[in-house]
Amino acid sequence: MPRWADANVLVGFDTADDAGVYKLTPECALVQTVDFFTPIVDDPYTFGAIAAANSLSDVWAMGGRPISALSILAYPAKGDLEDLEQILRGGAEKMHEAGCSILGGHSVADDEIKFGYAVTGLVHPDRVKANAGARAGDALVFTKPIGTGVIGTALKRGIAGESDVAAAVESMLTLNRAACQEMLAFDVHGCTDITGFGLIGHAREMAAASNVTLEIAVDQVRLLPGALEYARAGAVPGGLINNRGFAACAVEAHRELPAELEALLYDPQTSGGLLYTLPEAEAPRLTLAYRIGRVLPRGEKPIRLV
Repeated sequence: MPRWADANVLVGFDTADDAGVYKLTPECALVQTVDFFTPIVDDPYTFGAIAAANSLSDVWAMGGRPISALSILAYPAKGDLEDLEQILRGGAEKMHEAGCSILGGHSVADDEIKFGYAVTGLVHPDRVKANAGARAGDALVFTKPIGTGVIGTALKRGIAGESDVAAAVESMLTLNRAACQEMLAFDVHGCTDITGFGLIGHAREMAAASNVTLEIAVDQVRLLPGALEYARAGAVPGGLINNRGFAACAVEAHRELPAELEALLYDPQTSGGLLYTLPEAEAPRLTLAYRIGRVLPRGEKPIRLV
């Protein structure tokens, strides 16, 4: 993509960050992001709500506050209008929970359903939490378990347990607002949210942007119930395979991992948690995030598994 200089662009696409940030005044900047996808659960209302939570997450990952949204919809011209109403209602109520106003949107006729939002937020220009700020010596912390992609695939194959699906849905419906509010009370240096590229894919982006190596203690990464068993049973989404093919070259493993556990580190997440770094001394005071590793000076590769 061509680049044009603009001093007001505080965060663009150079570091593959979660959202763009544009300074309006010395005290206020816009955070802008967009996300949409095909259904990942059977219930249309739940799908709409998850799509909203996922779209909002990028604003919180930048340390911002979402204020408005525009819906993006692709829906069959002869599709069930009751299902469509539930998709829109689920998204609208989740947006209302987040304190974010829906201003309108755009729809097109498409045989494949897709739904999401373009979200605008606000942040102080000096308080942006970009993915490029991680510092050697920081603790690496995370706010949610992983495994939504594998569980979604198990659901499609008819092998997912009801309670496991419910736990994954609950995680995806949980807004990152509270996690962001806690994060902003500390001296956080770098932040991203874990979504479609999986834990390793997004961690790699942070490490590359910050010129550090992220050491991940694999046994400390929390997994959703059933995720390990479904991965072992071969319920592996195509996105996981693509993520591993792209990011495995950036990983230095210091132990042999079971194949199913290693796979989950690349599992594409929907409405995943916040991954951020902060001084070691502050990490024990967190209540909504748990430690999964540390930040090292840049080594041979950006990701180190132990």
